[in-house]
Amino acid sequence: MQSADSSITKLARGVVEPMGYELVGVEFFPHGASGATLRVYIDHERGITVDDCTAVSHQLSGVLDVEDPLPGHYDLEVSSPGIDRPLVFPEHFQRFAGRRVRIRLAEKLDGRRRLEGMLLGFEAGTIKLDADDRLWEIPLDDVESARLVYEFRASGETARNDDD
Repeated sequence: MQSADSSITKLARGVVEPMGYELVGVEFFPHGASGATLRVYIDHERGITVDDCTAVSHQLSGVLDVEDPLPGHYDLEVSSPGIDRPLVFPEHFQRFAGRRVRIRLAEKLDGRRRLEGMLLGFEAGTIKLDADDRLWEIPLDDVESARLVYEFRASGETARNDDD
């Protein structure tokens, strides 16, 4: 994911938030000579529809054409975050405290690059995670990716989703 202070993230936030949506994250995937994909994840408390994605795509595409922050050809995709919602910004780690998350680190920390456990919160640039009977304190800058883990329930129980 693009960092919160990247120019593309700032540009996307400037389009998405005034339209009443939450910017969940921005991904950019170069495909060599064939171009690239710019993926923008949006959310709303009522959920996201195809019409929402179309509206944001139309507005963002116009701004991207004018600002031209990316060289060459790329495809713009606007999407909901899905059930394994990415966690990117500090407010995501605060909002989803108490939920199970999967974190992949850019470099090993105590011999580990992948952690899964209970998100305890976020404070002073550090993610607090209970995993493997240990409290991990992980600098946000060391995180390559973080996602919610969808929790399935036994028959008759309600599965937990992003809005719980």
